[in-house]
Amino acid sequence: MRRIIFIIFIFSAILSSTSIIADTISPKAQIFELEPFKKGERVLIFAPHPDDETIGCAGVIQHALKAGAEIKVVYLTNGDHNQLAFIVYEKRLTLRKGEFLHMGEVRRKEAVAAMKLLGLKENNLVFLGYPDFGTLAIFNRYWQSLKPFKSLLTRVTSVPYKNNYSYGSPYTGESILKDFKQIIQDYKPDKIFVSHPADTNGDHKACYLFCEVALWELKDKIPVPKVYPYLVHHAGWPLPRHYHPEMSLTPPENLLSQDLSWYDLGLSPDEVEQKHKAMLCYKSQTKSSAFYLLSFVRRNELFSKYSEITLSRQMSLKEKAISFLGFSKMYSDSESASLGRLDDLVDDQGQVSYAVVDNNLLVRVEKEENISRRFKVALLLFGFSNKTPFEKMPKIRILTQYNQVKIINKGRVVPSTGVSVEVNKHALILRLPLELLGNPDFILTSLRAYGGKVPVDATAFRKIEIK
Repeated sequence: MRRIIFIIFIFSAILSSTSIIADTISPKAQIFELEPFKKGERVLIFAPHPDDETIGCAGVIQHALKAGAEIKVVYLTNGDHNQLAFIVYEKRLTLRKGEFLHMGEVRRKEAVAAMKLLGLKENNLVFLGYPDFGTLAIFNRYWQSLKPFKSLLTRVTSVPYKNNYSYGSPYTGESILKDFKQIIQDYKPDKIFVSHPADTNGDHKACYLFCEVALWELKDKIPVPKVYPYLVHHAGWPLPRHYHPEMSLTPPENLLSQDLSWYDLGLSPDEVEQKHKAMLCYKSQTKSSAFYLLSFVRRNELFSKYSEITLSRQMSLKEKAISFLGFSKMYSDSESASLGRLDDLVDDQGQVSYAVVDNNLLVRVEKEENISRRFKVALLLFGFSNKTPFEKMPKIRILTQYNQVKIINKGRVVPSTGVSVEVNKHALILRLPLELLGNPDFILTSLRAYGGKVPVDATAFRKIEIK
């Protein structure tokens, strides 16, 4: 689950000579107590990999069970792509397909043991078995595809684990979304805990995205559950590393000033100890990353969610200013930084904001440092329409270098008709037709940006409603 990802594209948007009405970024976030669990409540936890449910929600599980709530844990992957952990755990080097599938089965058994220790039975757990280190690529590109995604290490294109819920399902967006929707619709959860949109790990991002889309498509079929994202991978967090059960987990400093609501769940000493024991069940992971994993075993657990951005349509009258909303501060999005390699972090991450003008989406990136001709942006845009099935909607990736632009839809380059980029000293503004996005009602979007050797900066995935 923890692998070093070096990525060369980053998201950014900029301002031209148009006058701007700037919103103020929210002050330091207030942290609220997580709402208590109730008897009979249905709690659903989505874990990108086996161990994420313990990292983020071992306390949730204990509190919910004590209150008499029901719990189901769903694992998106079996975690079979963690090469370093495999080498350390097995004490051997291999590239054979079967060995990585073996690791996926090892991690499944570790999850069963950890959850049993916390009070859950195996029938409370659902293993989907989709490709570790592949689900974000699937969300980006593998919809209505003639060929499913192929895992780099296991070299398979469908779920290979016979005991898994999704055995035999092809590695496509339709398969994962179908499973998420079926599980949510059958279980009808009151509360969902899922990976965070500001997480730097690709599978964690994908797990959040599939959950969001599934809930959109089920909004008229089930009562709307409360959703609480939990954070695992984020640059330089949490600190200090290692096992500190006497300490509290605090939000990352660079997320405190963002448009986030934070929730805290306090744990008793006994609950902390049980979380510690559950974490140690993951021997395949703790042998190589105990310093990192055990730093989450503290006196509390944290959850946070972004507010939804609502954009009203504006007209481009010369005498009228454009109002940009949804300001998102960028942060370092290098997974190596999330594991503590902080030497390359920089202070000028900048911020991103949005507007809708004349049926165009405007995405603006502002930087304190001058924007050079090496400045690059990668913008992801996933539209949702009440009139069009999600699998048929465009899955847009926009790549820019300074004022040059390339548009990719589901992995294929498409014409950039109507798309423009304007750049000035400290800002870049990208303008693109809503038609390119399928004329959506909602958009899920995230941006990454970099210049030269500057580390990758990014924004979390934000949900934008267009009025």
